[in-house]
Amino acid sequence: MTPDVTHLIRYYRSPLGRISRALVREQVLELAGNVAGQRVLGLGFATPYLRNTLGVAERVLAFMPARQGASSWPREGPSHTVLCDPLEMPLTDAAVDMVIAVHAFEHIADEEELMRELWRVVAPNGTLIIVVPRRRGIWAQLDTTPFGQGHPFSANQLEKLLRAHSFEPEIWRDALYVPPFQSSLVLRSTRFFERVGRLFGPAMSGVICVRARKQAFPAVPRRKRAARFVRMPGLSPQTARNYPRLGVFSAETGEFSDGKQG
Repeated sequence: MTPDVTHLIRYYRSPLGRISRALVREQVLELAGNVAGQRVLGLGFATPYLRNTLGVAERVLAFMPARQGASSWPREGPSHTVLCDPLEMPLTDAAVDMVIAVHAFEHIADEEELMRELWRVVAPNGTLIIVVPRRRGIWAQLDTTPFGQGHPFSANQLEKLLRAHSFEPEIWRDALYVPPFQSSLVLRSTRFFERVGRLFGPAMSGVICVRARKQAFPAVPRRKRAARFVRMPGLSPQTARNYPRLGVFSAETGEFSDGKQG
């Protein structure tokens, strides 16, 4: 199920949403590094993690899926958002240097086709940063947050998907060890849960973050979509047929009568 953009905005305005945004953004910023002069594309609902790119990158775009809906971003200045089909982005080949995909892969119907499209639009030696819910994480088990909706991934699944489409994983990060509860005790103890959770390893985290580099050799060719032809029957309008009234069948005489009383 694809979350609605209004639900995403409402979540990121909640106390738990602000905390999860801060924790995930720390990892995204570390993976992105210096974006000065780069062309950055945010895919899915990545705008909460793109603020640092404004005024630094050469250009910043935020593509949002049509099924999700789009919202104007940023609040100041012209909007950078585009409502489009992620499998057919309105970009030329090698148009961007970095893609940051958040709330994207877990809601796409065909992640392999999305990888082919990303390989097309990312420039040679470009960077792809993906944030997805961890399959066995507690955040993926509860549907009270956007990270609990859609199709979660394991690290092994994500690595196979990247390598199969000519992206080389470079750095892996984990985030959201804090439980996904809107409890004041949990919200006040965020750093405690993050420190303790990391002692038990990545299996306790809620999301997986990975940075991959586009390889020079071509990815798997895109599937050719066959054109659909819908044959419409040629029908001419006619009035309904009126059949003669048979009347009432009499078991005694074995005949039909007009039903009128004598």
